Amino acid sequence: MGPRGLELLGLLGLLALAARASRAPRDDAAETLGLWPLPLSVKVSATQLYLSPERFTISHDPYSKADPGCALLQEAFRRYYEYIFGYNKRRNGPARSSNETQLQQLVVSVVLDSQCDSFPNISSDESYTLNVKKPVAVLKANRVWGVLRGLETFSQLIYQDTYGTFIINESSITDSPRFPHRGILIDTSRHYLPVQSILKTLDAMAFNKFNVLHWHIVDDQSFPFQSTTFPELSNKGSYSLSHVYTPHDVHKVIEYARLQGIRVIPEFDTPGHTQSWGKGQKGLLTPCYNAKTPSGAFGPINPIVNSTYTFMSKFFEEISRVFPDQFIHLGGDEVDFTCWASNPEIQKFMEHSGFHKDFRKLESFYIEKILKMISTIKKNSIVWQEVFDNKVKLPPGTTVQVWIADQYATEQSLITAAGFPVILSAPWYLDLISYGEDWRKYYKVNPLDFSGSQEQKRLVIGGEACLWGEYVDVTNLTPRLWPRASAVGERLWSQEGVTDLGSAYRRLTVQRCRMVRRGIAAQPLFTGHCNPEYTK
Repeated sequence: MGPRGLELLGLLGLLALAARASRAPRDDAAETLGLWPLPLSVKVSATQLYLSPERFTISHDPYSKADPGCALLQEAFRRYYEYIFGYNKRRNGPARSSNETQLQQLVVSVVLDSQCDSFPNISSDESYTLNVKKPVAVLKANRVWGVLRGLETFSQLIYQDTYGTFIINESSITDSPRFPHRGILIDTSRHYLPVQSILKTLDAMAFNKFNVLHWHIVDDQSFPFQSTTFPELSNKGSYSLSHVYTPHDVHKVIEYARLQGIRVIPEFDTPGHTQSWGKGQKGLLTPCYNAKTPSGAFGPINPIVNSTYTFMSKFFEEISRVFPDQFIHLGGDEVDFTCWASNPEIQKFMEHSGFHKDFRKLESFYIEKILKMISTIKKNSIVWQEVFDNKVKLPPGTTVQVWIADQYATEQSLITAAGFPVILSAPWYLDLISYGEDWRKYYKVNPLDFSGSQEQKRLVIGGEACLWGEYVDVTNLTPRLWPRASAVGERLWSQEGVTDLGSAYRRLTVQRCRMVRRGIAAQPLFTGHCNPEYTK
């Protein structure tokens, strides 16, 4: 029998386990239930408790630090009640007796200042403990962010038997993430993504405990971000006036993300990837030349004129007001020097500045000014790795995102040795699709597998799965992301020793079906089918 036959047998075995979930052995509980990402510590007993949708409640501990009126918690309670009961109302036979042992309530306790009205940040505490015992389960967290992660785990513990009865086993779970930055990059320039599809992506991110939406919002192809300071950027740079994100749209995404414990980090990539900027801001891009004659084409942003920095200062002041996160991604990748090299004014500037035809120095000149600009508005910067490679003088704390696949471990060593935080993306470019179960190669990545001290490895703050938009729009965004991104989610949340591919396959199969039942069009891992009556 070939490997696919063996995998099919494994899937059929999983489905059989799900059908027998009411008597699932403790050792198989995480796999049978499809806990994803796998928590730090899981103890599941054989003792079963039954839940009645009519009687079960999720509520907050009156002695908790959280305000009983906390909108974030109230919305989360409503959302997860629906996830638990709203998709599994079909009954195959008579329900169990209401006299059997019931779990009546999940009580949520927030130990410290809840941060209910705050936005999550890089240091947000997402740890939680969950104890399920009759008649009340207790979810305890230091902050509301841990409550959100614990509610997701609680919802995954609940399953149905063949009668359609909702069941949970007495359990004890302690959990916290391995890395604080666990991101998904979406690209809304190559193809415009409707706001609703972004919100659906945020839902799926929460199901997999991601906490950063890296919004690559503009690029060469279009400028859909509607600036109130410079409205012509989107008026002339977007695909059409219906392909823009208004201030209301952006606020909606940011607030929706906040309620899921997800940060929104905008990327405005310069000086390259800026052709769409020039349509609405004359004089911003560099005129290209053929010999001594303007060619009519334009290259990267013009780094030698004062008007560039006046514009950028006003623009980023607006961005700092619109996006509450502490970080702004400034890009800095793939700058084509051809146009700069053709421009006589830039040639004179470089000669006068002593750059000796080294255009990396001109790029550094520009980026250092932008970095200083960002620091004056009290934000921190993220840049792509070329900025570090080209020896730009980076302010302390600047985060470098590693994306080039070749020798990315060596790159991590160099960046962390220089003392800068790292976000790893190189092995997780989900737009590079292939036939078969490519989630496995994403899962096998160890973000700390590079030469360096423990101090260096602590500088790796996490990673991102990137889905660039050249061949992705609303029609295929979700199935390309999920469940392939789920593999990255577990790698960034669960502990380093969680590497068993067989266990991951069995759990991820359940997680994929769970996402489908929650409205996420996640593609299948292999042959088989989802059985919504048995596992949640």
